[in-house]
Amino acid sequence: MNAAHLPIQRPRQAKLLALDSGGNIRHVVRSRVVDLFRRDDLVISNDAATLPASLTGEHLPTGGFIEVRLAARRSLSTDAIRHCTAVVFGTGDFRMLTEDRPKPPELTPGDRLKLGPLQATVEAVLGHPRLVRLAFDGSPAEIWEGLARHGRPIQYSHIAKPLVLWDVWTPIAGPPVAFESPSAGFALDWNALATMKRQRIQFATITHAAGISSTGDGELDALLPFDEPYYIPPATALAISHARMRGGRIIAVGTTVVRALEHAARFDSFVRPGFGLATQRIGAGTPLHVVDAILSGTHEPGTSHYCLMRAFVDDAALRGLDRDLNLHDYRTHEFGDSIFVERNGRGGESLEQQFPAA
Repeated sequence: MNAAHLPIQRPRQAKLLALDSGGNIRHVVRSRVVDLFRRDDLVISNDAATLPASLTGEHLPTGGFIEVRLAARRSLSTDAIRHCTAVVFGTGDFRMLTEDRPKPPELTPGDRLKLGPLQATVEAVLGHPRLVRLAFDGSPAEIWEGLARHGRPIQYSHIAKPLVLWDVWTPIAGPPVAFESPSAGFALDWNALATMKRQRIQFATITHAAGISSTGDGELDALLPFDEPYYIPPATALAISHARMRGGRIIAVGTTVVRALEHAARFDSFVRPGFGLATQRIGAGTPLHVVDAILSGTHEPGTSHYCLMRAFVDDAALRGLDRDLNLHDYRTHEFGDSIFVERNGRGGESLEQQFPAA
């Protein structure tokens, strides 16, 4: 697989690998993604808009340059922006490989940071020299204004062009709560949603504060994903119940949707509406109570996103999926190609029936 190096959300040549519950693989043009859905299915996407969560500035005790990447918060409340978990880097910028970024100056509780028009205090160092909890000065309105004026989207070296917010917002972006884009949603657009409506394929949303995908440090990356707040609207919870009664599949657009729904249903398999904080890590052996299939980007082995796929299919199936992704030169990362994976054991029409061989 190769990294997608241009910030184009829906390129004409985008590809999609589809793996059904019987282990059958098909390659289709991603613009045909709606053909993978069936009448009475419920497709659920994350409507979070992406924050300009990268802030450059100065570590005031030493005068050293820093980049702060906001990574997590405990609530979706607008006031919760005052206290954030963040990963801090030293000199350099997104053009450097994340793993090559130097450490920041030594951070200790009480250190003051100047981040453009914003100032913050290190409340705690969270067991790693890069990972801190920050408290911003000022009112929530002043903090939001400072982010809008000074922040920029978190970015990695595979994209050479500096990103703007328009690049990382999905077509249905709403509340600005994600630290990185819930980019699986790039595969859908308003034409796809209109087609789904005509074909009686249901669509609903949740809001989930998608976190960062990489810190460049193996010890920290092993902790990903961090705890992430979410909100499930009553209409979405009701739509899940109705889809189950009709025999439709619950299809998650992205790993954040899987994490929110499965957390909400962790006790009795029933998705209740409301706010929550997803604290679990989904992987091999994790029972899926809600989600039957996932539409996602392509991810490398070892990442938390890839680990989540092990809840859907076994390792042998994932190895076959990886082999096909590499053989067919799929593109990775947020502007790359996509996969559609159905959970092992789900009945119904297979992909071979939907896409018969020529």
